[in-house]
Amino acid sequence: METMEAILTRKSVRQFLNKEVDKETINKLLKAAMAAPSGVNKQPWHFFAVTNKETIEEIKKAMPFGKYDAPLIIIPCVKDMETVPFSHDLAYCDLSAASENILLSAHALGLGAVWCAIYPDKKRIKDIRKILKIGPLTSPFSAIYIGYIDEEKDKGKIKDKFKNSNITFIE
Repeated sequence: METMEAILTRKSVRQFLNKEVDKETINKLLKAAMAAPSGVNKQPWHFFAVTNKETIEEIKKAMPFGKYDAPLIIIPCVKDMETVPFSHDLAYCDLSAASENILLSAHALGLGAVWCAIYPDKKRIKDIRKILKIGPLTSPFSAIYIGYIDEEKDKGKIKDKFKNSNITFIE
C-alpha cells in the first residue's frame, strides 16, 4: 500500500475477528512506532503489547470508551518521566506521532485499529498503571486496539476530513 493511500483510507475500526495477531506483525507495528519523530530525539517512550486475554479484559473495564474485543492492545507510555529534561508535553507529542505510525502501519498490514485516550485522565492513568504493574514514573498515554477487521460487523467509514476553510496560504 502506498503511503498516501494508507493515510487517506485509514479508518477507526471497532469490530475485530477472534484471530490473534502474530508476534512478527506486532514487532513491525512497534518498529514503525519507534520510527516516529521525537523532540530532541529523546524517544521517551515505552510500549506495552498486550495479548493476554485477562489483561485485555481488565483494560477494557478501565476504559470508558474502549470496550472493543481486539486480540491486541498496544499502550504507548512516557517512560522515566523524572529524567525527561524538558516539558512532558513534548513527550506526549512524540507519543502522538508514534501512535499515528502504529495506526497507519496496522492499516497497511491489513489490520484494523482504533485509538482511545488514557492521558490526561488521572483515573485512567492510575487504573492502567495498576493493571500493567508500572510505577509512577511511567505514564500511559493511550490504548490502541488492533486486530483483523470483522468485515460483516464493522460499520466504520472512510471519512474525507479535508476542509479548505482550515487552511491559510501565506505567499
